[in-house]
Amino acid sequence: MDAPIGGVAAPHQSLFDLSGHVALVTGGNGGLGIGMARGLARAGASVAIWGRNKQRNRAAAEELAADGGDVADFVCDVTDLAEVARAMEETVARFGRLDSCFANAGGSGVRKPFTMLSPGDWQSTLDLNVNSVVYTFQAATRQFIAQGSGGSLVVTSSVAALLGVPGGGYSATKAAVSGLVRSLAVELAPAGIRANAILPGFIETEMSLNTPKAFQEACLRRTPSGKLGTVDDMAGAAVFLAGPASRYVTGHSLVIDGGQSIFPM
Repeated sequence: MDAPIGGVAAPHQSLFDLSGHVALVTGGNGGLGIGMARGLARAGASVAIWGRNKQRNRAAAEELAADGGDVADFVCDVTDLAEVARAMEETVARFGRLDSCFANAGGSGVRKPFTMLSPGDWQSTLDLNVNSVVYTFQAATRQFIAQGSGGSLVVTSSVAALLGVPGGGYSATKAAVSGLVRSLAVELAPAGIRANAILPGFIETEMSLNTPKAFQEACLRRTPSGKLGTVDDMAGAAVFLAGPASRYVTGHSLVIDGGQSIFPM
């Protein structure tokens, strides 16, 4: 069935029903990514998980498949252009098409005082959080255009793109990918391709829970509800941005932070 990315859902179809939809989630074997992948699979989408760790990929795929999802995992280092091209080819060979692409893989990068960052430190953070997104989105966009069906590009940015967060280039890279989707939203709209960003606040993941306790406590104080987010809080946003419910939404930055970025305490 054709993806309902750019069009109107059929009368019998829920705006949040992703049956027949194929979604790709990079970094989908844990953290924020598995929360997105779980939501997409439960909404009926077939899901491709990309990650560097074969064992973690397989465990995540088996978890989602246990709920009845059609899930396949692929080993891919998204900072490597050749690996991205190979994984995209394998994904399309497995599922026959692609309808949404979630460029979620990334990380904190090198965290040092600004004046101590070496050129190599800076480059590695760019590769991890910006170049990986460019490579993934290029491959997905080529596939969308070849299909002639439109598609949805979604990047995991961060509220750090909006706030001043010390620690090297992390905020800069997240601001960069937020800007990228605005450019792509304009450039790719004639092809029926939408591009949006998700900006999580402090969500409890392996990476975030390795930050200093003082930072975690400050995030909690700034959250009006008094609760930190969980990876399952990513599910609804992924389903919304993948499919027909957001067919007229593009170039948007969707903040998921429980109010952290607007509460000045």
